[in-house]
Amino acid sequence: MSFDTDVLISGAGATGLTLAIDLARRGVSFRLIEQNAQPFSGSRGKGIQPRTMEIFEDLGFVDCMAAAGGPYPPLCQYRPDGTHTVSLLTEADVFPTAAEPYAAPLMLPQFATEAVMRERLAELGHYPHFGTQLVGFQQDNDGVTARIKQQGGEQVLRARFLVGTDGGRSFVRHALAIDFPGEALGVRAIVADVRLEGLDRSVWHRFQLGSPATQVMICPLAGTDLFQVQAPVSLDGEIDLSPAGLTEFIGARTGRGDITVRSVSWSSVYAMSARLADRYRIGRVFIAGDAAHVHPPTGGQGLNTSVQDAYNLGWKLASVLAGVPEVLLDSYEAERRPIASNMLRLSTRLLGEAKQGTMRRNREARQIDLCYCDSSLNVPGSGGGKVQAGDRAPDAPCHGQAGQRTRLFTVFKGPHWTLLGYETRDRPSAIAGVRIVTVGAGHELVDDDGHIAEAYGIEPGQWVFVRPDGYIAGIFSSDDLEAQLSRYLAHVLLPRPADTFEGS
Repeated sequence: MSFDTDVLISGAGATGLTLAIDLARRGVSFRLIEQNAQPFSGSRGKGIQPRTMEIFEDLGFVDCMAAAGGPYPPLCQYRPDGTHTVSLLTEADVFPTAAEPYAAPLMLPQFATEAVMRERLAELGHYPHFGTQLVGFQQDNDGVTARIKQQGGEQVLRARFLVGTDGGRSFVRHALAIDFPGEALGVRAIVADVRLEGLDRSVWHRFQLGSPATQVMICPLAGTDLFQVQAPVSLDGEIDLSPAGLTEFIGARTGRGDITVRSVSWSSVYAMSARLADRYRIGRVFIAGDAAHVHPPTGGQGLNTSVQDAYNLGWKLASVLAGVPEVLLDSYEAERRPIASNMLRLSTRLLGEAKQGTMRRNREARQIDLCYCDSSLNVPGSGGGKVQAGDRAPDAPCHGQAGQRTRLFTVFKGPHWTLLGYETRDRPSAIAGVRIVTVGAGHELVDDDGHIAEAYGIEPGQWVFVRPDGYIAGIFSSDDLEAQLSRYLAHVLLPRPADTFEGS
């Protein structure tokens, strides 16, 4: 049976772009379509959390992101009596470490984030198809037959898999009849990207003259000359989002007449809710990102969780397309849905705190500690001194044996698995799709400052098996290593485990 592409991705926002970039670097054919004629032009998700920065490093564009954006400014809270206080949004002692190279979130408006991602996708030779709408699909045991509509009419496209990254109103989710339970949070808000006069760009301005319903927050958007205006509004009624209307609105909320909105580049009025899809997959069709979970914007969690959905799914789709048993795809929902459930609770809690004027974001918001500790892909009973199966694999600076400085993240970077041996005597035979690297005197990597030993806490002779998405699958001893790996790979990864070891 012929196929037009391996994966059809419906929705070219941050989630769809992440999946497309990951598939592109793996050589997987895909089609990325977007029903809107132009890229999204608003700021909506403006925070890139440290764990997502690590993902962007692996995908090859973290420095472009950092160059386009900037750090979050301090928060300036104005009191009704005219006084104000300035505080940091995160803890004062947040600094990069050897194990965690990105400490604080990066501010970058969503339209700029997606622009950097489209540029990276173009480097890999691919582009989104804008003005292309998915209008129907049917699936069978082998693939998905999709109908897509463009300006020139409809066409039928045959793909092995379909992924709906098409937002909170997801056509794909509705077509699959997946329930989307949750609750309306009783908050309606405006968000607008504006050019204004009367406020400096050194702080995030927060005004609240009375109750939480009267607050307004005005944040300078890093990398632009824009400010983002956010404020709760009444649950019904029209809101004037013109420059004059927003100038009047801000004046009423701040008690100041010196703030003038000169232009509005994008605006939206929306009702907040928290919802989580009952399922992330039916057959050969998946949902990811806002199609699977919607939430209040507090805490800067949504875009980051969505990117990580796609990052989790990408390597699994590529593996199955290469011949791995399709049962691997069951782990996508099993790993990602609990993460989204916890994220919804965090965002909703932070919304309640924001109403009371507290906006401090702690370590939980930075997503470094997210864990797949109960995953079926973990080696049972696999733990070390400081890390265990399901944990994020820490970074660590070190030296290569040739003398150049490097990092574990550089070793992990790319579509492969990594088998990291610490002060080992023997080395297993080559394994397709696995990079084998050893640490110690006379090995590839030299842990001269002890950062690898500190981060992992493993014993000499132990091996850490790291997944393509940077999570630890298991920790093995040197005893009977090849047999242990063969059993694991036969269960999870490789279609022909008997052929993976030389001489077997």
